[in-house]
Amino acid sequence: MEKTIAVKWIRSVIGRTDDQKKTIRGLGFKRLHQTLTLPDRPEIRGMINRVIHLLEVNPSTPRPEGQGSLRVDPEGRFLTP
Repeated sequence: MEKTIAVKWIRSVIGRTDDQKKTIRGLGFKRLHQTLTLPDRPEIRGMINRVIHLLEVNPSTPRPEGQGSLRVDPEGRFLTP
């Protein structure tokens, strides 16, 4: 099972550079205070490092399939089985 990272967008992009705005959108965020579970890969970590001052990052612990696995809807909200 692939490792994941829980990332929450906590600061606005108003007044930030276009590169930072595009990075937030590229990570998949749609609105402020949204939480996403993203794969723990070098390219994702690089994007997070570009805008780390706008995010709150927590490593997620993967759960085995079928044992209370968490699913995420397109808005980044956790779905219960």
